[in-house]
Amino acid sequence: MKKFFSILGISLFAFILAVFSLSNQPNVQESITFFPIDPNVKFKAIDTSLNLNHGSTVVWRIKSTLDRKAYLRQDAGFLYANGKLMGELHGWKQNTESLLQEKQIKTENSTHFEAITFHHAELHQNGQIFSSQAMSPAQLYVIISSNQAPFSFRFPKTKEQSDWKQKLDEQTERMLNFSWNKGLRHFSIDLSKYQKYPLYLFDSQTKIGFPGFTKGETDRIVGNLWEGLYKNYLLGIKKADGTTVSPIGSTMPLILLANDKTHLLVLTETANGEPILLRQMIEGID
Repeated sequence: MKKFFSILGISLFAFILAVFSLSNQPNVQESITFFPIDPNVKFKAIDTSLNLNHGSTVVWRIKSTLDRKAYLRQDAGFLYANGKLMGELHGWKQNTESLLQEKQIKTENSTHFEAITFHHAELHQNGQIFSSQAMSPAQLYVIISSNQAPFSFRFPKTKEQSDWKQKLDEQTERMLNFSWNKGLRHFSIDLSKYQKYPLYLFDSQTKIGFPGFTKGETDRIVGNLWEGLYKNYLLGIKKADGTTVSPIGSTMPLILLANDKTHLLVLTETANGEPILLRQMIEGID
């Protein structure tokens, strides 16, 4: 009988251990996690592209290649149409260096498309975990007019293109400023205490650097931001009442970086007009 209980105890322990191990396996599909940056690991190529294909169909492509195989490769991207989220792409793969994703988008009206992608790699080395990260943007103006075939441009080269760019830019800027100001009032945010950056411009600003922040601090801010965006925006916007809604149709987030380096805010608005504020503490920065 003692032998029976001994065997039963060992079997039960093994079963519990197996269940515990399985339950603690990271859900690589559902998260991006920031780890210390390995300066020796680089992306050989990163690219986000937008191209007008047949008629009014836009091909949105994301691709990236690391200089070595990684334990986990992830790319996550957002596509905005006149300032509102039209689509998202997120993919992952283990033990690889490259990723490629593509989606076709149909548009019926003249649109300024803006895409931003976060490229991420998780590397396991000698019992430690490191990461490598990068961002890549893309933009495309697609013009749909009744008196001519659809056409596109990235930067205007003719007066007609310049006029269309100005019209679409003003329309988008007006909508976003109205939305952001609505959110600032709703949450009583003192804008003088923050540096402010629309998400699409975050990549270019990180290359310059945030005033008052070192390169290492900037890397941490970017990594933590995308970790939060992935969990609380891309996979669904978590509202104050605990419910989750799709991010599609939401406004481009305004990133507010606190001057005192303690936190950042992500301000957006759902498709039905509800202001949303995500708050993220900044750790490991003096």
